[in-house]
Amino acid sequence: MPGVDFPLYLVTARDQTCGRPLVPLLKQAFAAGVRAVQVREKDLETPALLSLATDVLACARAQGVRVLINDRVDVALALGAEGVHLRANSLPVAVTRKILGPTRLLGVSTHTAEEAIRAEADGADFVVLGPVYETPSKTIFGAPLGLGVLEDAASRCRVPILAIGGITIPRVREVRRAGAFGVAVISSILSAPDIEGATRALVEALNGAW
Repeated sequence: MPGVDFPLYLVTARDQTCGRPLVPLLKQAFAAGVRAVQVREKDLETPALLSLATDVLACARAQGVRVLINDRVDVALALGAEGVHLRANSLPVAVTRKILGPTRLLGVSTHTAEEAIRAEADGADFVVLGPVYETPSKTIFGAPLGLGVLEDAASRCRVPILAIGGITIPRVREVRRAGAFGVAVISSILSAPDIEGATRALVEALNGAW
C-alpha cells in the first residue's frame, strides 16, 4: 500500500470559500504546506467535476500535492489522480481496492471505531474519523464523537487516522495526544481570510504536536 505522509488533509467545499473561486485558494494552501487534497464536490455533474478536478490536479502536481477524488473511482482513474476517498456508505472498500490496485491511495470516512477497523481490514490506506468536535458541516452525523472514540480507534488501528470536525489550532494537540496521525479540515483553511497564514498555522501546530 502507498504511504501516507500528510498529517494535514484538505477537503474541498466550494460553498465554504466565502464567495472566492476555489482553485486559487487551493494554490495558496499548497504553497503554504498542504500535501494532500480531497476533491469533494458532490453536487457537481460529471463534466463539471472532471473540469474542476483537472484544474486542481494541474496546480497540485506543480506543488507535489497528492489529489484524491471523493467517491468517484471512474473520475480518479480517468484523470490519473493519486487516489479515491470513500464515504462510509459508499462502494465497499475491498471492491474499490481491487479496482484501484495497490499503488493508489484509498481513504475512507468513518464515524465509529468499528468502521475504522473494518475499513483498515478491507484495504484502506488511512481513515478520516469524525466529527470529533461539534461543527456545522457534520451535523447530519449527529453529536460529536469526542476524544474517547478517537483514542479507541487509534489504539486498535494500524493505518493513520485523521481527525475531522471542528478542528482548530488548540485542538490539534488534543487530537494528536488522543492518537490521531493528523487532521482533515475544510473551513479552517477555505473560510479563512488569510489562506496561507491559516495553512501555515496548522502545519506548525501539527509539527509541534509530534
